[in-house]
Amino acid sequence: MSEEPAALSHAVRVSFPDGAEAAAAAGRLARCWPDPDHAPGLWQEDVAAAADAPGSARRRAAELTRPIGPGQPPARWVLLRYANGAADLIVVCLRGFLTEPELGRLALLLAAGPDKPVRDLPPTREPDAALRDLLAVAAARAARPAALSAERPMAPSWGFGDRRACGTSLVEMVEVAWADDAARGDLASWQASLSVVMTRYEESADGDVTLGEVAELFRRGEGWPGGKRSGAPVAGVRFEAAGASASRVEYNPGGEPEFPLTLRVTGSGVACHYRPASFAPEVARQFARHVAHVHRQVLAAPDRLVAAAELLDAGELARIAALGRPARQSHTVPARIDDLVRACAAARPDAPAVSDGKQRISYAELDERSDQIAHGLRALGVADGDRVGTCMERSAELVITLLGVLKAGAVYVPMDPAYPADRLSYTVRDAGLRVVIGTPGEFPACAGVRVITATDVDDLSEATRPGPPGSAVTGSDPAYVIYTSGSTGRPKGVVIPHANVVALMDATRADFQLGESDVWSLFHSSAFDFSVWEIWGCLLTGGHLVVVPLWVARSPDEFQLLLAQEQVTVLSQTPSAFGQLLRAEQTEPRELAVRLVIFGGEPLDARMLLPWFDRHPESACRVVNMFGITETTVHVTEQTITRQHALDRSRSVGKALPGWHLYVMDAAQRMAPPGVAGEICVGGAGVARGYLNRPELTAQRFVPDPLTGQVMYRSGDKGRLRPDGRLEHLGRLDSQVKLRGFRIELEEIRSVLLESPGVLAAAVVVSQPDPADPASARLDAYVVLGDGDAVGGGGAVGGGGTVGGGPGLVAGVRERATAMLPDYMVPASVTRLDALPLTTNGKLDIARLPAPSPVEFPAFSSGEQADGDITADMLAAWEHALGRAVGADDDFFQLGGNSLCAVRVSAAMRDRGWPRIPIREIYRNPTVRKLVTWMSSPPASPS
Repeated sequence: MSEEPAALSHAVRVSFPDGAEAAAAAGRLARCWPDPDHAPGLWQEDVAAAADAPGSARRRAAELTRPIGPGQPPARWVLLRYANGAADLIVVCLRGFLTEPELGRLALLLAAGPDKPVRDLPPTREPDAALRDLLAVAAARAARPAALSAERPMAPSWGFGDRRACGTSLVEMVEVAWADDAARGDLASWQASLSVVMTRYEESADGDVTLGEVAELFRRGEGWPGGKRSGAPVAGVRFEAAGASASRVEYNPGGEPEFPLTLRVTGSGVACHYRPASFAPEVARQFARHVAHVHRQVLAAPDRLVAAAELLDAGELARIAALGRPARQSHTVPARIDDLVRACAAARPDAPAVSDGKQRISYAELDERSDQIAHGLRALGVADGDRVGTCMERSAELVITLLGVLKAGAVYVPMDPAYPADRLSYTVRDAGLRVVIGTPGEFPACAGVRVITATDVDDLSEATRPGPPGSAVTGSDPAYVIYTSGSTGRPKGVVIPHANVVALMDATRADFQLGESDVWSLFHSSAFDFSVWEIWGCLLTGGHLVVVPLWVARSPDEFQLLLAQEQVTVLSQTPSAFGQLLRAEQTEPRELAVRLVIFGGEPLDARMLLPWFDRHPESACRVVNMFGITETTVHVTEQTITRQHALDRSRSVGKALPGWHLYVMDAAQRMAPPGVAGEICVGGAGVARGYLNRPELTAQRFVPDPLTGQVMYRSGDKGRLRPDGRLEHLGRLDSQVKLRGFRIELEEIRSVLLESPGVLAAAVVVSQPDPADPASARLDAYVVLGDGDAVGGGGAVGGGGTVGGGPGLVAGVRERATAMLPDYMVPASVTRLDALPLTTNGKLDIARLPAPSPVEFPAFSSGEQADGDITADMLAAWEHALGRAVGADDDFFQLGGNSLCAVRVSAAMRDRGWPRIPIREIYRNPTVRKLVTWMSSPPASPS
């Protein structure tokens, strides 16, 4: 055993007024042992002093605390006889031999004698029968040496203990008033109550068992239904029986209590003993309160189902609700975004507003040109509340257009030009668009829809007076509709009012010290709601917005150079994108002016920030992790990340922003206490209007706030509150995932696959072969096909290649997905199965899905040899980045490549001594042969 023996043994003392009675009790121990001939021997000692003498107390303490050493029997009995005729019977044993409750039961059985009924213990024929049963269990354990090692329970994730704490248990007292002795219950009722609370804390299945039935199971010694849950128990209960026998029993825990948290029920209340390394004081106290509250229900309502038991009384509900609300509140007067930007322009007309490398426009120019767009839209017949589509690359022109749509009293619906035609057409139909500002000829033709460039809209303006057109729209009206991934197989539009965005800035402006001296980067697509924060966060605080062109955003080296040249101070990033910027920082450090980094879009592993802190101390650059949802206006919480957070691998996303509040709710929509995981629900200033044209879905996700009566949003995200009110984000409850910052419903991809001819069943999963490398994250699809003869071969396809020696339906499945889905949602592989593996409950068994089989490509698809060393190095770089064999004419993106993989290719080539490859050139030349040709052409050679 690796642990000290003192930590593995404990003891109990039973006092007797008469030595003969004590000797009889010791004889009962020997007789009731399953094999009396091999029962532990009795050590007897006569003490010269009376039982209450100091020397006798020291002698008792020595026996109670003397551990059982290695190689000794698992238990020993000691009889101390005092000069005044009294005696103590002391039983010392390993924790794995008898548990603390069992040892307490043994002591009460010995104190009661062979004939007296034993109160607060399971009913038996006679006390000796119970004693024999108890020792039989112990002897069976003794026959298995491994069972005596007393598995040490791990600190529960919900305990929030301080792992740096040391020492013995601390004690917290919980005031509980007993109306009478019956109200105090018995050991079984407290064990049942503790187990019920534990199921809720650990999200265990409750079943259809009642509180009374659970208590009865403990009275019969059977314990929690279904047997012991996995792992060593982290909490236990000791019940001190009333009456004379209780005062005769003394328990000594030895090195430390058996459980990290032990509730001791006494005649005056409940004492909670806990290890600070496993439990925070607040959690220990609340756990004891919850057990006491459930115990009252066990006695008063034994017919109540375990699943219906309430952990929280009214006081607890109020306390926990207050934890999810920030101490500082923000009071926002509803206003229009465009009105506030116009006010900034009036205050600082000559200050730079937006630049994109090609042009730099002032606030006065932004105001004037967006007015022109607004008047042009009115000339097209756009009225207040109409939705106008925008499908433009990131540029200053895009920002002017979005502001012009708002000034026209309309609602902008952003779309990304990289989206496939089917998705763009669906958005047009679902949003009821009549006007789309984009590029005619590139945007898919839709009946009744006019596609027009921003320049042409500007030319339509006939305004002769300054200012935007008149409008009755208020701050409470919608400003934009952003489409997010949907589980029905189609995206869903989220309707956000002006006031929500204004409230977001009111909540963060002072804390983040946002102002006119700041330079923001616009890194993200306008169809991704992070752009809402970047664009309007900058312009509503008078800052300078630097648009990051698409190709620069995909090249960390160029992006880092842009940050340095433009002296960007406020940087917003997904962790995946920031990881690539960190590599560029390490390869070629540059002096940056960044003072504030905002993370969002996907979970952050804070450890990745340690290299950043080495170059950018916390005193110079504040790093903030923010949890948010499109439906609650970009951000909900904020957590400033320090080096210590990174070292501690913190999962905290902080407290709610002023004006926002949050709850964690269980499956029955009851508030969960700190530590208990559940669904994150958000209320307050950022909650959206709902989903466009989806009343049923809106009713499911936008529900009444249990405390305010207003509307809150059920996020579908899993989380838990910490005792200080900070939120820990634990992933998704459903099939939605975050991949490289994009929110993806796996069901949407699955629905598209099922629409493919011949597909009978489909599944989509996320895999990340290298947990430390976000670039390796990918989507893998599995399909079951109908007529095998029509398929033309089975296996997996990672692109538009052949399967099983010839083209077949499997390859067509992915090709169709490519035409229907944005590139970030297209599976990297499609694997054919005879049937999807299922669990016993009929659900997809993800653990039994085979690894996607990479397509076996020849060394070079054309059958030709390499063009030289550069081709060999290029092939090696691609194979390393993609994790598969590559041919010289295979398409990078059809093989599952993405922007992060492209960064790795560029870095690998540079490591091999070749010139830097701009990421845009990999997109323009997506095969090894084309890229080698580009690199070999002198006019196009990268510098």
